[in-house]
Amino acid sequence: MEKILDIITEKMQQAFSAAGYDAAFGRVTVSNRPDLCEYQCNGALAAAKQYKCAPIQIAKAVAEQLEKGDYDLCEAVMPGFINLKLSGAFLANYLEQMRTEEDFGVEKIGAGKTIVVDYGGANVAKPLHIGHLRPAIIGETLKRLYKFLGYNAIGDVHLGDWGLQMGLIIAELHEREPELPYFDEGFTGEYPEEAPFTVTDLEEIYPTASAKKADPEFSHKAHQATLELQQGRRGYRALWQHIMKVSVADLKKNYDNLDVHFEKWLGESDADPYIPAMVEDMKNRGIAVQSEGAWVIPVAEEGDKKEMPPCILVKSDGSAIYATTDLATLVQRMQDWNPEKVLYVTDKRQNLHFEQVFRAARKAGIVKPETELEHVGFGTMNGKDGKPFKTRDGGVLRLEQLIADMTDFVRTKVVENQIVAENEVEETTAKIAMAALKYGDLSNQPTKDYNFDMERFAAFEGNTGPYILYTIVRIKSILSRYGAWENLPIQEPANPFAKELMIAITKLGPTLESALRASAPNLICAYIYELAGCVNKFYHETRILSEEDETLKAGYIALVGLAKNVLEQCIHILGFSAPEKM
Repeated sequence: MEKILDIITEKMQQAFSAAGYDAAFGRVTVSNRPDLCEYQCNGALAAAKQYKCAPIQIAKAVAEQLEKGDYDLCEAVMPGFINLKLSGAFLANYLEQMRTEEDFGVEKIGAGKTIVVDYGGANVAKPLHIGHLRPAIIGETLKRLYKFLGYNAIGDVHLGDWGLQMGLIIAELHEREPELPYFDEGFTGEYPEEAPFTVTDLEEIYPTASAKKADPEFSHKAHQATLELQQGRRGYRALWQHIMKVSVADLKKNYDNLDVHFEKWLGESDADPYIPAMVEDMKNRGIAVQSEGAWVIPVAEEGDKKEMPPCILVKSDGSAIYATTDLATLVQRMQDWNPEKVLYVTDKRQNLHFEQVFRAARKAGIVKPETELEHVGFGTMNGKDGKPFKTRDGGVLRLEQLIADMTDFVRTKVVENQIVAENEVEETTAKIAMAALKYGDLSNQPTKDYNFDMERFAAFEGNTGPYILYTIVRIKSILSRYGAWENLPIQEPANPFAKELMIAITKLGPTLESALRASAPNLICAYIYELAGCVNKFYHETRILSEEDETLKAGYIALVGLAKNVLEQCIHILGFSAPEKM
């Protein structure tokens, strides 16, 4: 269904035309003076120059042409503004359409289009840490937003599973257990089905091996193992498959706990087969040129305001790097899905890398000219003191520990305040903790750094996830006490607080589209905070369940029921859900 601003703009344009003026002057905007009106049109001021008459004269003529039943206020004021307040009937009709249409009538602007969202960025054989929080929840939210707006959205975790870390693990295992069949080049039998290590073992093996990189002998072994793995050595491929199986199972468990789910679990290894042909093609066509023994793609463009280094395709030692893999991954994605857009969610410190890769991909014709490539670079999550988030001993905090800490903190509040019965504590706690964690992050602009403050994020008042949940639970309680409410129609607003709530609900579609255009989940957070505020103001200023007029009461119930549904849809996009009690 049309957005409310588009509807009243179209009506305003018709009024300009009916009054004898160019319809293009009839653009309506949300009022910047909400104390005076809800919407306004300033077109008469611009039209006055063309028609050589006073703006107020044009404004009055246009206002006369507007359908008065649509507005409680429709007036021309000096020097030539047209101020509008929507009528209760207009709002009721619009919200009733939202209530009855699928997905609140929000336009499916992405219908028939495919987008790949590259987020997560986990490395196998390593536990997820707090640095993985932002790409996971920002990427998941953007993917869910694209899906809600009609896109075929494909989330790809893009695992780091093919580089030196694999060689380091293999080299360390060889030193520890050289008798394993994987290291016997003459072994022709079947390798064991069970891995010779657990995920806990890997979490100790990798950092131990990594610490040995300064040792020239061990470093050579690790690089040689990496090369032989990538060239297909049978025993190393079998070990790699064990590493993948053990690691990915653990990663999926941790992402599931965060309610983050990927459609594709592809990695650097999946792109590797595309590299040789891609590199050869770029060399043959002169896209890649030699520079100090390496093959590079010059990507500087006329008009660049700062230096743009070339994109390195193949290093002087013949090895590929991240840019090579990212370009090959684009080759694969265009071949498999032919998306209209590819969106990457990573640390903002990778801005230059992705600018180089995007330019190289366009120069090489890997993507079509109209294919959109975007990098959402996020800021750093710092501790409460504004410094990089660390454990007490100075290490990097594991993501599962962060979730456990938030859950323990919330559980204490739930138990102390006796919010729910004992048998409901764990489920309720988990939902509140997830809302606190995700909303606390997502309510910040993605590109900005922010300070993680558990006490503030878990507060039940203020701009927090628990406050949003509390509002939803309050509405659920009202609806439960009322009884069957789902089919009650929306009525005209009975008071100013009802009208304010109705106008807030109408902003759903425009907000979601704005959040998508800006890749900014914080806009959704700001919207539901405003909407929750309107719900609570309406609740405090209106007798809902105690209203004696049953018709009026039904209208109140229908309105808060619609508000609840909108809030629940928004928090689903943000990746959390509300408990039944709170």
